[in-house]
Amino acid sequence: MIRQLAEEGILFIHVIKWLFLAAIVGVLVGTTSTGFVLGLNLVIEAISRETWAYWLLPLGLALSAWLTSALVPEAGGQGVERVIRAIHLHSGKMRWQVVPAKIVATILTIGAGGSAGNVGPCVQIGSGLSSFLADLLQFDSYDRKTLVICGLSAGFASIFGAPLAGAFFGIEALFVGSIAYQVLFPSVVAALVGHLTASFLGIPDMGFIASSFPNFDSTLLLLSLAAGGVFGIISLIFVECLNGGKRLLYYFPVPPPMQGAIGGSLLLVIAWLVSPEVLGLGKETIQRALEGGTIMWALILGKMLTTTLTLNTGGSGGIVLPICFIGATSGSALGWILGLDPSLFAALGLTGLLAGAINTPITAVLLGLEFFGTSSVPYLLLSCTIAYLLSGHRSAIPTQLLQFTKAPALQAPLNQEIGEQEIQEKKEVTEEKNQKR
Repeated sequence: MIRQLAEEGILFIHVIKWLFLAAIVGVLVGTTSTGFVLGLNLVIEAISRETWAYWLLPLGLALSAWLTSALVPEAGGQGVERVIRAIHLHSGKMRWQVVPAKIVATILTIGAGGSAGNVGPCVQIGSGLSSFLADLLQFDSYDRKTLVICGLSAGFASIFGAPLAGAFFGIEALFVGSIAYQVLFPSVVAALVGHLTASFLGIPDMGFIASSFPNFDSTLLLLSLAAGGVFGIISLIFVECLNGGKRLLYYFPVPPPMQGAIGGSLLLVIAWLVSPEVLGLGKETIQRALEGGTIMWALILGKMLTTTLTLNTGGSGGIVLPICFIGATSGSALGWILGLDPSLFAALGLTGLLAGAINTPITAVLLGLEFFGTSSVPYLLLSCTIAYLLSGHRSAIPTQLLQFTKAPALQAPLNQEIGEQEIQEKKEVTEEKNQKR
């Protein structure tokens, strides 16, 4: 009896402690995310009024590349992968300089027209602030890691306006094949408070709207299953595009600012060949796809290429919103091919690509639930889980740790970054060839 009381007392103290700490992180991250998004939107609106604004793209990427290579390398790229690596390798320890550097580099990139998102920067900014707070409070490694995960969840929830998805993103994005349930409660509190804080302060609503899903339509359920396979393959293609762009740059070793200028110039060429819609955040195109509007199929490949160039040539921004863009436009195209409501398939594509490209099926389903309503859940469950499985052991967030393989027959080294799987497989093939010789 005494032992049971002691256990309950410890758990009660644990709950009170993290209720308080996670709420502080939620307020801090919700406030910072709102300020960042409002500031970024002001820059985008100011620059978009000028007809010559697109010519700033090479300069913006060159400046971002210089900032992230010479001063704060952790602020480069998409952001989420840096946070996850810090959690796994450094118990969430991050330099405070990451926060201002990420803000400036992202504004330079997206403000000038680079193809990236604003979700990843909010996640990294929130996690950086949480790490700084943990240092001030002299937390041990476990508490610091938990606080940084709270920042991860709060950043996602505050900008998307989706506290359920945000809460699970913080505990699902860390691993492939498992979920960090031990930090579920702090993650939930931080996501809820971050969302409420950002909403109260007037963060622009990103709540995407699509057509209403029917209740358990057997034909649509089967089509959702097949669509999940399509989205899994598109996820695979996109991740390989990102990886291919990274490998290609190894053959052209030029200084980062010049790399950014060349990348920005190539972005202008792609935008001229395809459409200016492949640049920037792309929220308007996502919403148009979800409303069933006409979408150019070339936007799918165009967005893959521009995002790859932006994030691999010195640009700074997120990967989540480009994934939503590619998913929504792919789903819309699939709907037109099938002669069915493209709005519904755009919704399936948005969530399916999130599940497949970054291995977060639960987060994707919850995001769809919050955006598209409860009737969408059966269809989302089928498409997201299939997309997750068929995307294989790869991810647009290469620092996720592979905990379990996606099928028992698959062989892959566990407990290492999923981005290293391909490197490991190539090494094994090379060793086998050498042994045969």
